Amino acid sequence: MTVALSVVGARPNFIKLAPLHKPLTRSFKHVIVHTGQHYDYEMSRVFFEHLEIPEPNYNLEVGSGTQGYQLGEMMKRVEEVLLKEKPGLVMVYGDTNSTLSGALATAKLRIPVAHIEAGVRSHDMNMPEEANRVLTDHVSQYLFAPTQIAVDNLKRDHVQGKIHLSGDVMVDLLKDTIQISEERSRILGNLELESKMYVLVTAHRAENTDIEQRLTRIVKAITKIDETIVFPVHPRTKKSLQEFKLYGRIQSLSNVKLIEPLGYLDFLNLERNAKKIITDSGGVQKEAYLLGIPCVTLRDRTEWVETVRDGWNILVDVDVDAIVNAVKKFNPEKPRQQIFGEGKASQKIVRILSNDLVR
Repeated sequence: MTVALSVVGARPNFIKLAPLHKPLTRSFKHVIVHTGQHYDYEMSRVFFEHLEIPEPNYNLEVGSGTQGYQLGEMMKRVEEVLLKEKPGLVMVYGDTNSTLSGALATAKLRIPVAHIEAGVRSHDMNMPEEANRVLTDHVSQYLFAPTQIAVDNLKRDHVQGKIHLSGDVMVDLLKDTIQISEERSRILGNLELESKMYVLVTAHRAENTDIEQRLTRIVKAITKIDETIVFPVHPRTKKSLQEFKLYGRIQSLSNVKLIEPLGYLDFLNLERNAKKIITDSGGVQKEAYLLGIPCVTLRDRTEWVETVRDGWNILVDVDVDAIVNAVKKFNPEKPRQQIFGEGKASQKIVRILSNDLVR
């Protein structure tokens, strides 16, 4: 049986892998390689448990480090697995360091690479994720684009692989898990929250958390928002808040609930019941759109331009007044479009791959 090997390592990878695992096992022997990019329990293992993904066949335990260290170690250790497993296909997901390292190690061994969520662009090469996306697309043989804009980006970049408009696998996942989240999650009760009576905040990108001036502005905006705020704090963000002596400033606010990172089901339940979402995460922007929650994005560019054009996402960067005003006044004026597909992306992706590679 042809081996399809998935390289994952961080929350966004696990989420995109989840809806594809079962369809893949019908046509391929599916081997999962976890690079260890995220190794904190709530950022890693809990996703496998909640999303019913089997334990990884390999955990490379690379851990944290500089960009160069992570990429180098991941490539080296992924290559060892590839030489052992001899897959007919390697699948990579999204835009993390795990994505790029998996793609490069595979391409060097002349094994076909399939990129899930290909063609997504912010057109900002200062973002590490943008370099990961572009390079991964150029070494992939199968490019599964979630939207027509992503297809257009790939054509403009003159990629060599086969471009397919697949739709977005996250639509598939939401369809499968929204009811489960509602039934199993107790997060609203645990935090004493009422639906549509709070604002959900996330911030984790290096350009926001590692620069004191930018993180200070985000904190200042939070202090000016007259709403109940729920803020799951990413490990990197917590470290920076403490280093810049900002953590206590937020902690002292009676309307702010600082909590540890959450598993997917709890976080999904928080998202779908929020009044508004403030974030710098690409994945959360998209989830907000799919769930119909107005999104205030702490960046001046986004890879999900579709959500902005459709009027459900507003870019405010870290402008304090813009953040506060958006929380007060930003309300979409028209229904959402079906820009990410109908929830059948996983089936389409596996069908294309099995037709080409299964003998």
